[in-house]
Amino acid sequence: MKSPRKDQKGLQLPGIKEIARRANVSIATVDRVIHDRPGLAPGTKEKVQQIIRELNYQPNIHARRLSLAKQFRIATLVPASSKETSFWEGPLKGIDMAAAEIGQLGVVVEKFFYDQDSIRSFRQQAQLVLKAKPDGLLFAPSFMEESIAFVQKCRQQHIPYVLMDSDLPDTDSLAYIGPNLQASGGLAAHLVSYLIGKDDSILIVNISKELDDQHHLLKKEEGFRDYFRTHRWDNQILKINIHQTDPKSIEKELAAVFRQQPNIRVVFVTNSRVSNVAPFIGQLDRKVILMGYDFVTENIEYIEKGVIDFLICQKPLEQAYKGVMTLYRHLAAGAPAEKVTFMPIDIITRKNYSFYNF
Repeated sequence: MKSPRKDQKGLQLPGIKEIARRANVSIATVDRVIHDRPGLAPGTKEKVQQIIRELNYQPNIHARRLSLAKQFRIATLVPASSKETSFWEGPLKGIDMAAAEIGQLGVVVEKFFYDQDSIRSFRQQAQLVLKAKPDGLLFAPSFMEESIAFVQKCRQQHIPYVLMDSDLPDTDSLAYIGPNLQASGGLAAHLVSYLIGKDDSILIVNISKELDDQHHLLKKEEGFRDYFRTHRWDNQILKINIHQTDPKSIEKELAAVFRQQPNIRVVFVTNSRVSNVAPFIGQLDRKVILMGYDFVTENIEYIEKGVIDFLICQKPLEQAYKGVMTLYRHLAAGAPAEKVTFMPIDIITRKNYSFYNF
């Protein structure tokens, strides 16, 4: 008799027979749910999926993959790393880690990159993805209207897609793996509430050439403002949108608002470009608390100098790795995907940055 599978500690792992027993269905029914085959009543399917989640059952997808003749092709569409922010180097490492792992099983991961400051670049790369007709897609959206139009075309071509870093409302993605954007903005506001006096002002800084389409930045700002509204703080919250992202333009915009608003105590930058604000803050003749996003080299430099006080980080490498692996498990074994996986929100300071692993 075939012995049951065991984990590394020798404990028996749940199998299809146990799932069938608990759901009071046949083994064939469980198999149809696992492999997402049609013809099941929605209630039965949901009942079996719930037990699968409760038991943390993982199908032996490697053995199944070896029995399949088809070679899977997974595409990734994410922004390219740039001289202004190296944030996307982290997700690229996660993609490469997953690609190396599943590449041994004959899965090909093809990478596409777009300029996150250029709608034209995004459209071009999205067209290339659709032309490639991959079996699955990991996608980090930036431009709202264009991204929604793109995923609609993916659905028309029956390409399952996983979203990372930023979600898209009312789209039927296989899964979203990334930050709760509004909650991260709320956390920033909660932190700020301990650092200001009643007469202090707060400056929110959004930096992007195509800001109107960068909904992930606006979601963070919304979460920040909601916290102060909910808790009835009446500090003045100012905002500047900086569309020209070169150092001179950023310095000019900041200098103008600081001349007009001498009570600014905290500056909250809604993306990884907080290091572009740091040189201006560092040369002021008074202490201004500076906070922003992401564990990237250029930000750590200013953390070390004490200019950036807080970074909010949400493990971009892990987001990308999980995204590719979710697609693989879905394609290879029909494994049910967790619809939403919010990443933990980490606060990095000068005291703990050296221990952080993104």
